Amino acid sequence: MYQYNEQDQTLIEERVSQFRGQTERFLHGELGPDEFRALRLMNGLYIQTHAPMLRVAVPYGLLSSKQLRMLAKVARDYDKGYCHFTTRQNVQYNWPALERVPDILADLATVQMHAIQTSGNCLRNTTSDHLAGVCVDEIEDPRPYCEIIRQWTTLHPEFAYLPRKFKIAVSGSARDRAAVQLHDIGVYLVRNEQGEVGFRVLAGGGLGRTPIIGQTVKPFLEKKHLLSYLEAILRVYNLLGRRDNKYKARIKILVKETGLEKFTALVEEEWLRIRDDMLLSDERIEAMKTFFTPPAYDTAAAGDTSFAERQTADEAFAKWIKYNSADHRVPGYRAIFVSLKAPDSPPGDITADQLDNLADLADQYSFGEARSTHRQNLVLADVKQGDLYALWQKLDELKLATPNIGTVTDMICCPGLDFCSLANASSIGVAKEINTALDDMDYIHDLGDIKINMSGCMNGCAHQSVGHIGILGVDKKGEEWYQITLGGSSENEAAIGERLGPAVSKEDITDSITRILEVYVQQRLEDEPFLQTVNRVGLEPFREKVYANH
Repeated sequence: MYQYNEQDQTLIEERVSQFRGQTERFLHGELGPDEFRALRLMNGLYIQTHAPMLRVAVPYGLLSSKQLRMLAKVARDYDKGYCHFTTRQNVQYNWPALERVPDILADLATVQMHAIQTSGNCLRNTTSDHLAGVCVDEIEDPRPYCEIIRQWTTLHPEFAYLPRKFKIAVSGSARDRAAVQLHDIGVYLVRNEQGEVGFRVLAGGGLGRTPIIGQTVKPFLEKKHLLSYLEAILRVYNLLGRRDNKYKARIKILVKETGLEKFTALVEEEWLRIRDDMLLSDERIEAMKTFFTPPAYDTAAAGDTSFAERQTADEAFAKWIKYNSADHRVPGYRAIFVSLKAPDSPPGDITADQLDNLADLADQYSFGEARSTHRQNLVLADVKQGDLYALWQKLDELKLATPNIGTVTDMICCPGLDFCSLANASSIGVAKEINTALDDMDYIHDLGDIKINMSGCMNGCAHQSVGHIGILGVDKKGEEWYQITLGGSSENEAAIGERLGPAVSKEDITDSITRILEVYVQQRLEDEPFLQTVNRVGLEPFREKVYANH
């Protein structure tokens, strides 16, 4: 993984010092709330319902074991003993004391971590495929380009105060595991007809109140022009994006109102003006790739026979392998999902003790690294098949081996009313109630890939608009109700879910979800995935079942 140089380290240490001074001035009454708000947001600090919330950047989801141990230390020393992984691969702490946040940032800086630009109207953390570098469908590892983008975006003076927040995702695989089409800018590594690898660039994607799928603005971009083309898009947005209405300030609204053809023409015009001054050299790309070279894999790992034998002998282990592992490009290895969706835990939460133990497991089994995912889980990407049984046993002891990746209980969930001051309805408690009901269903593992996403407000932090089943909390005269959508997707064939009907009460939401799954079981053809069934039969059978007694 990328290692900071002296310039990188100096930058984040100076930022810690600056924010310490700003915080002290605010606490002493020398800075007003509005002045401090802009400063704290640029350092990842929100004011939530009960306490501040600090969001820590995890660039493209990659973490060293040393960083995992520091996240555990922060959770233990400054919070309530746990932290939360988000859909953008970052980490959040929900209970830090305001006056101690500079100390947290100082501790994080010792392991090359920070909270710079994790909030505010700026360029946010660049996200990517959590299986980058190990997946079998990869054209090229996207992480070197993610790091190049990260360095370009960090404290970019021209884009520090954009009309609204701005997010970039990059994928190098045939299968989109990074929700690329739902970002302000999406970047795919692709091959052209000559076999050359470059980028397909999309713009104008986004969720929230107005979910929109991004559109292609450049079908093929040479690698040397990556930064200049991104800069051109940002310049057009910064100049023309609306600042009079925050609900219409995202680039998705600009692209929609301007029209794709005109927007693309404006970008091309700006790009042609600046591209020769911002060339990305082959030397810089190759130098960045050296930080992401493959580890020293064991060439004898493929000859291990215990892996197959253990699966035959232990049904629970076999189930875990089926749901919580993925094929690896190196024979004898697998990528392992660490589930943060145990039935008795809020989705995405992990304790300090679990983090410390996971760091040890990463050192022992996966070359000292872990990754965070788009769906609020973690990954140990490089585990020998011969080590999987021992790893499974240890993860199971830690309650990190729930065999549910890609199933209905692998739910994305925002904090909702439990923490967030913007929320209209609860999420965590409802998610637990739904999961409890689903765990009681005998056929849960036979349902296949079903993604449930639940958000407590229209901001859509849990991406409910693109859930196979989306749940959105709404307020009705002080009571919590929930709108349901079906048919969304954040993968290759990205789609916005359609609303099923009127919102249902908090008391009825769990029953409504189980009814939807019952209709799917009744209506599906043999081995037909949920999305295909919804697209084939339409919403009416689901609507009739959910609202039968309403």
